[in-house]
Amino acid sequence: MIRLRLKVTHCPRRALTLADTPRPDCPDCWGEGGIAYDYGDHTGEYAGTEWEPCPCWSQWAVILLPLPRWPRRTPTGYSDDPPF
Repeated sequence: MIRLRLKVTHCPRRALTLADTPRPDCPDCWGEGGIAYDYGDHTGEYAGTEWEPCPCWSQWAVILLPLPRWPRRTPTGYSDDPPF
């Protein structure tokens, strides 16, 4: 069963997308959408975390609407106008 939600993505451009949501009552991932595994290097020290997606969730997303880019504000310096 697909559980849809609206999501804003930022890569490569801001857009409104329709995405799937992980199953909240999944016994494997507890609704997180995946399982994280910590791993170490050859000395046994922590080297990072890998993430394996859970089968209860598909990571697809459909772009519904590209969002406009906000104009960049350029600093204009200080003003001589009074604040009131």
